[in-house]
Amino acid sequence: MSATSAWEIAPTSPLVGSKSADPFARQHAFLNRIATRTNSAIPFERVLVQLVDFVISVVACDSCFVYVLEGDELVLRASKNPHPEVLDRLKLKVGQGITGWVAQHREPVAVARNAGNDVRFQFFNELPEDRFEAFLSVPLMSRGRVVGVLNLQSRAPHEYSEREIALISTVGFLVGAEIEMARLEKEKSQLANQLEFRKVIERAKGILQRNLKISEPEAHQRMQRQSQQRRLPMKEIAEAIVLSDAVTHGSEHEGFELRSRKECR
Repeated sequence: MSATSAWEIAPTSPLVGSKSADPFARQHAFLNRIATRTNSAIPFERVLVQLVDFVISVVACDSCFVYVLEGDELVLRASKNPHPEVLDRLKLKVGQGITGWVAQHREPVAVARNAGNDVRFQFFNELPEDRFEAFLSVPLMSRGRVVGVLNLQSRAPHEYSEREIALISTVGFLVGAEIEMARLEKEKSQLANQLEFRKVIERAKGILQRNLKISEPEAHQRMQRQSQQRRLPMKEIAEAIVLSDAVTHGSEHEGFELRSRKECR
């Protein structure tokens, strides 16, 4: 089983397209697919999308949000319904709203109707889901630590059964470690990119200092001005400087070698 297929639901899966399948059997198959997934690295965003797909395939809902804990804030990172205006930007403090309460207390909350009347509920003008009736929120856990929160909402009132709450809570425990691993891999990749960025910037500054006989701050300012004037990222300006220097000095080096060979003859 590949890393991708381990997370995706096949068209012939008992989880989808089979109204006659026993609900317990469908839920058992779902949990088994998660528990037997491979440990191959999956991109962070892909893990979250597949988590949403899994959840909405086994529990009927009109909305599914995944918040990831980053520092002391819960950031909206995935949604069943498209929300490009708030995705990756909507944030909650731990303890804020039902979502923050779940993260703080590490236990699920189920509200069957009038979720907006719950004293813990946090309203956001950007989200039409705030007007939905039913609300189920469970923590995403990894090694006893909260790494995020999973929310399900329904337009109409809905009494979440003990089985539904237990199922989604179990999913939260199973996928929490996967989300944490994917998040750490993403951070590792970002740090590597930052290191590469610094290296090329420093190299470009050194070339300008050598060729133009200027100080390091002056070299940095020149690159900043070029970036602003050309409307290009600093990294692209730095890479162009490095490439130009390599071409120039490469030609000079080749010319020196050619002259040396002639003199030897």
